[in-house]
Amino acid sequence: MAGRLENRTIVVTGAGSGIGAGISRGMAAEGANLVVSDLNGESAQTVARQIVDAGGSAIGVQADVTDRESVRASIAEAVKEFGRIDAYFNNAGMNAPLKFLDITESNFELIMRVNALGVLIGTQEAAEQFLAQGSPGKVINTASIAGRTGFPNFAPYSAAKSAVISLTQAAARALAEHRITVNGIAPGVVDTPLWIKLDADLEAIGEGDSGFASMAGDILLGRAATPEDLIPTAVFLAAPDSDYITGQIIPIEGGMILV
Repeated sequence: MAGRLENRTIVVTGAGSGIGAGISRGMAAEGANLVVSDLNGESAQTVARQIVDAGGSAIGVQADVTDRESVRASIAEAVKEFGRIDAYFNNAGMNAPLKFLDITESNFELIMRVNALGVLIGTQEAAEQFLAQGSPGKVINTASIAGRTGFPNFAPYSAAKSAVISLTQAAARALAEHRITVNGIAPGVVDTPLWIKLDADLEAIGEGDSGFASMAGDILLGRAATPEDLIPTAVFLAAPDSDYITGQIIPIEGGMILV
C-alpha cells in the first residue's frame, strides 16, 4: 500500500534534530523523498542515513536559512537528486531568552533573522522552483503558540513567530494564482533537546520557574507534545489531502491557547 506522500520530494529545514528530524522521519515513512536540511550538515547527514537505513529515501544537505544563495543551492541539490520538489517545510528556528528590559538589538535581530527572514527566503526560493517546474507546490511553516500570544522572556521569538503567521497569510494570497499553497503549524511545548538549552538559559537569567515544566503544566491534555504528535498534521499539509487549504495555521498544542 502506497504512502500518502509516495514519490513526493520534500525539503525540511532545521531537520538535523528535534521537530524537524521527527517530521522528516514521519514523512519518509509515508513514502516521501526527504531532503534533510540543517545548518549543521553532519546532523543533516545523520538523520538522512537513519531514514535510508529504515528503508526510506533521503539526502542530507547543509544550508543556512538566512543566506539566500545557501537556500538556493540546497534546493538545486534536491532537484539534482530527485528531479523536482513538491513541498518545502520552513521549520528551522531558534530562541535566546532574555527578560523584556534586557533585550538587545543583536538578540532581537538574530532571532528575527533566523525565524522570520528565513521563512521569507525559503518561501520565495521554493516558489521560484515550483514556477520553474511549472507545477503546483506546497509551503509549510513552523509557527508557534508564541506567535499568538507574547511571552515576557521570549518577546523577540514571539514577534518572529507572529511574523511567520503574517508571512504565511501574505504568501498564500500572493502565490494562490500559481497553484502554490502556504500553510503552517503552531506547536506548543514540544519535548525536544532544545528545551534543555532553553531551561538553562532561563535559569541563567533568574527565570527558571517559567521553563518547560511550568509551561507544560498549562496544557489541557496533561502532557507536553513530542515530535511524533506533529507528524500527522505535517503529512496532511504536504499531501494532496490539503490541496484546498491555504493561508491557515493549525495549532498543535494540547489546548494551551484557546482562541
